Amino acid sequence: MSKVVSRLVIVAALVVGWAALFLAPAAPASAHAVLESTSPAANSIVPAAPPEVVLTFSEDVRQVPDKIHVVAPDGSRADTGAPVFGDAAVRIPLKPGGANGTYLVNYRVISADSHPIAGAFTYSVGEPSAAPTDSNAPATEESTALKIAFPIVKYLGYAGLVLLIGPAMVLALLWPQRLARAAPSRLAWLGLGLVGLSTVGELFLQAPYTTGGGYFDGGALRDVLGSTYGTAHLIRLGVLAAAAFLLRPVLSGRSGVADRVLLVVLGVIGLATWPISGHPGASPVPAVSVVVDMAHLAGMAVWLGGLVMLFAFLFRQASPRELGAILPVWSRWATLAVTALFLAGVVQALVEVSTIKALYSTTYGQLIIAKVVLFGVVLGVAAFSRNQVRKHAEPDDPRPLRKAVLIEIAGIAVVLALTSVLVQTTPARTASATVAAGAEQPGYYSAMITTSPKLNLQVEVDPAKQGNNDIHLYAYTKDNKPQVVVEWKGTASLPSAGIEAIDIPLLGLAPTHASGAIQLPRPGQWELKFTVRISDIDQGTVTATVPVT
Repeated sequence: MSKVVSRLVIVAALVVGWAALFLAPAAPASAHAVLESTSPAANSIVPAAPPEVVLTFSEDVRQVPDKIHVVAPDGSRADTGAPVFGDAAVRIPLKPGGANGTYLVNYRVISADSHPIAGAFTYSVGEPSAAPTDSNAPATEESTALKIAFPIVKYLGYAGLVLLIGPAMVLALLWPQRLARAAPSRLAWLGLGLVGLSTVGELFLQAPYTTGGGYFDGGALRDVLGSTYGTAHLIRLGVLAAAAFLLRPVLSGRSGVADRVLLVVLGVIGLATWPISGHPGASPVPAVSVVVDMAHLAGMAVWLGGLVMLFAFLFRQASPRELGAILPVWSRWATLAVTALFLAGVVQALVEVSTIKALYSTTYGQLIIAKVVLFGVVLGVAAFSRNQVRKHAEPDDPRPLRKAVLIEIAGIAVVLALTSVLVQTTPARTASATVAAGAEQPGYYSAMITTSPKLNLQVEVDPAKQGNNDIHLYAYTKDNKPQVVVEWKGTASLPSAGIEAIDIPLLGLAPTHASGAIQLPRPGQWELKFTVRISDIDQGTVTATVPVT
């Protein structure tokens, strides 16, 4: 393999590696919509069976077929008919004449930004009973394979944008006529292929990601293709197919003005498919968010793609005189790209942060601050490069510039790493709203603890506040059938405050149900540990971390 081809492979691997490593999170993005309220309220007791259950989210959501269930105390389905979606609310009609006891609501929906939202809560009619189980409960966690595959496939598209847009622009407008075009052209074709592969992969993986079903569920795939997410990805594939015909004359240096104009139009349409199918499309001002996200993507691709071309090819192959003509033009391009990145980032931050307090009190806001600081460092290096260009019209030794460009590339990669974390983080406006909404919810803790290999334990703490608290325990087998218990023991501790284990007096009210009471002297994350003996030789121990306000 020639040195040029070797460099091509190395550069492509580096860019793909940066994109996969710095852009990819540990798992697919969590939903940015949140469940703001329910009616009946979670963990509440109502005097009579309601005609419907209402879930209210922070943004519009759409249905995942047969993934919303209301389970009656006897384990039967209490819901009837199809849920009604509208105005960020989901109304679940119930069968009339519901029995007294505890009801379980399981739900899985898709937010406006294409991420699944899954969860469950209970409410009681008349008086509480043992929480029922749902044999058809919607999955709430994607498989390990999906957690690995989705971010890799998704961010191959970002690497493809860098490898496609940067080389295409440089070859069309800056490439010296005497230099060979084969190696950088292959880089551009590789970028086109990566974007196409990423788009197909995202469509394939979106179905199991949103529905929690299998990889080859035809119905789920049809639902994805019929959604805004699927439409945007199909448009992207069409743009790539059309661009493939126009790209060849551009890369070979035989293109006309019409070819370039059409490619720019296709590029704008293609870039729009990223924000439309993601979080910007669900922002409070979607038109603004979509436009600024497109500017952000374009600025990133032009800046980083152009730097790759300079570092991998032009600094090695172009003469000092040619560099003297190329670098001032590139400097202006880079300035425009950086300006677009900066302004787009500021506008998007204003939309998503919304308040000064959210800037420093939420993870999203803190990441914005870190990104701005690092971006300033990168701009300092870039300013040095531009100053070198102005001082030396024809640099005899481009090595200082090459080093500065390499630092610039590395700096952009770090900034993109923070950008990727921002994409996966709940926006500050939503996080702040969630905290405010959570403060209004009744203090009550209820969870099914499944960590013991011997049994499952439903733990309920009321009101989960400083002072006196009632505790109810319900034991189940691993297949969620009532489990007879011989002996109950429990302790409560607050390690963060140095409070050692306090015994919880427990009284067996029934073979599968125990209750007790305890005084919790201060708020914090209390650890409640329960040891449940189910025979003379078998017992299980579970720990519940209860937030006490």
